[in-house]
Amino acid sequence: MKELEKKYLEELFVEYAKVNTRSDATNKQNIPTTPGQKVLAKKIVAKLKQIGVDDAYYNEASGFAIGYLASNSSDKAITGVGFIAHLDTADYPAENISPKVHPNYAGQPLTLNSDKNIVLDPKDFPQLKQLVGQTLITSDGTTLLGTDDKAGIVAILGALKYFKENPEVEHGDIYVGFGPDEEIGLGGKRFLATDFDVEFAYTLDNGQAGELQYETFNASQATIEIEGTAVHPGNAYKTLVNAVLIAQDILNELPKDEVPEKTKEREGFILVTKADLQLDRATLELIIRDFDQIKFRQKEELIQKIVAQCNAKLDRPRVKVTFEQQYENIANTITKHPYVVNLALAAYKKLGLTPKIVPFRGGTDGNFITQKGIPTPNLFNGGGNYHGRYEYVTSEQLLLTANTVVTIVKEHVRQTKSGRDERALDNI
Repeated sequence: MKELEKKYLEELFVEYAKVNTRSDATNKQNIPTTPGQKVLAKKIVAKLKQIGVDDAYYNEASGFAIGYLASNSSDKAITGVGFIAHLDTADYPAENISPKVHPNYAGQPLTLNSDKNIVLDPKDFPQLKQLVGQTLITSDGTTLLGTDDKAGIVAILGALKYFKENPEVEHGDIYVGFGPDEEIGLGGKRFLATDFDVEFAYTLDNGQAGELQYETFNASQATIEIEGTAVHPGNAYKTLVNAVLIAQDILNELPKDEVPEKTKEREGFILVTKADLQLDRATLELIIRDFDQIKFRQKEELIQKIVAQCNAKLDRPRVKVTFEQQYENIANTITKHPYVVNLALAAYKKLGLTPKIVPFRGGTDGNFITQKGIPTPNLFNGGGNYHGRYEYVTSEQLLLTANTVVTIVKEHVRQTKSGRDERALDNI
C-alpha cells in the first residue's frame, strides 16, 4: 500500500499559497469576486485530472471547482460523501506571497522579515511550542500565508491521490468542491447541490487537529433607517428633527454587555457594524448572532421594540428596521443527522486524536450547504494564526488532515457494513 507523502502535500501547499486569492466584498456581482480565485480553481481542476478522478470541472455559475471519484465498491448501500474547502483568503495583503519552509522547527523565535523586524515568537504564540520537530511553513511576514483554506484544499487533494494509488482500498462515491468567496459569505450561497450526489459532507476550514464544529451562530443583519428634517438652525425651533440624535438614542438602548468583546463560547451578541449619520437621515447596520434560536429571535425583537419606542416619542414614525436573514445554526439540521458527526469522531479516535467539539463563533460554507439539504459540519485544517502575517501550518499537520479525510471515508465503509453510529449527539 502506498502511503501519503508529506513532501507532496508541502510542495502543493507552497504552490497554491503563492496564488493571490484574496476576495473582494466590493465586487460581489462577479463570480468569483477576484481573478486569482479562478486561476487557482483551474489549477485544481488540472490537478484533479492529473490525479485521475472520474470527473473534474469548473462550474462557471458557482465558481466552484468540482471533482468526483466513483465508488470502487460493489456495496450500493455506501452513500456518497463530500469534502469542501474554499479558494479565497481573508481581507489582508496577499500580493506576492513568499512562503518560507522551516524544517525541524526547534521552538525558537523565527525572523520572518529582518528589514521590518517581523518575528514569529513563541512568547506571543505559545502554541508554537507544540510544533517542535515539525516542518513549519510561514509567510515572509508582509502578507498572510493562506493556510485558511489552502491547507484544506491540499489535504482533500492528497486524500484523493491516496485512493487512486491504492485501488484495493474500498470506498464509496467521493465528491470534492473548492469554492470562492467564503470569507465574504458568498461561496456556500452559490454552491449548487446538484454538483454533489452525497448524503453528507464536511468543510475543512480552520481549527486544530481533533476539533469538530457542528454548531454555528444563527445570523441576521438589521438595517435601521432614520428620517430627519433638516432646516436652517436659525429657524429650527420645533421644526428640525435631528436624525443623528435619534440614532444616538437607539444605540444607547442596545444592551451594553451583549457585544463581541464581552461574550464568549455560546453567548450571542449584537454588533453595530456601520453608522452613516447626517442631519436629515441616518442609517445604522447591526449584525445579530446567537447559537440559541429563541435568544436569537429575542435579540431581533428587542431591536424592533427599541425602534417602536423611538417612533412613539416622535411626531410621526420616522424610524424603520428591516432584517436580512444570513444563515442559521447548522446544529438545527445536523442534530437530526447525528451519524455525520459520530462518523468523524470515530475517525479522529482511530487516528489517536482527542476529539474536541467546539461551537464555531461564525459561519462557514457549511451553513449554506446544510440549508441546501446536505448536512455539513466542519473538521479542521491544522493551521494557526489565521488571517494575518503570522499565519502558519506544518507539513505534518497537512498530512494529518489528509489522513483524516481518508479515515472518514474508510470508516464510512466499515460502519455501513457493520452498523452506523446513529446515537443522538447529546449522548456521545
